[in-house]
Amino acid sequence: MAGKRALLILAKGAEEMETVIPTDVLRRAGITVIVAGLTGKDPVQCSRDVVICPDTSLEEARTKGPYDVVVLPGGNLGAQNLSESPAVKEVLQEQDAKKGLIAAICAGPTALLAHGIGYGRSVTTHPLAKDKMMNGGSVRNNRWISLLDMSMVTDNKPSTAYSSFRFFLSSLLCNPPNV
Repeated sequence: MAGKRALLILAKGAEEMETVIPTDVLRRAGITVIVAGLTGKDPVQCSRDVVICPDTSLEEARTKGPYDVVVLPGGNLGAQNLSESPAVKEVLQEQDAKKGLIAAICAGPTALLAHGIGYGRSVTTHPLAKDKMMNGGSVRNNRWISLLDMSMVTDNKPSTAYSSFRFFLSSLLCNPPNV
């Protein structure tokens, strides 16, 4: 557990619960979590108008890697913003190339697909994003959480952020889980 590090990428329109809960749970487990603003260090307006202040910018956070896990919260607009970012693409491809852990929840897995991560693998996403995932070549399963080769964790909705998603994510980083 000592020395584990997580990078959570926060984009405008992210789902608040999917941002705050993984951050809180991982920090309680003794993992250093860096919340990086996609477009800088300025406060970010989330999907329900809650404003979250990132620890740093994604640009700066990238210079302080590597990270044991990269976390992508959902939220439709947040996931779209993550999907359109060349910097997110680079971070995800680097993490995937080294078989580092990637975690995405709700609509967040659509950003994985947009950046070429997870093709041909079973990825769980929010039911409203199912068609987008299937059209892109990924397979959406009906489970609430998917563990892929122990290098990717995806989950399907905000309500599981404090239960299954946090348990599996912290279990993969902490042995035994410290949550």
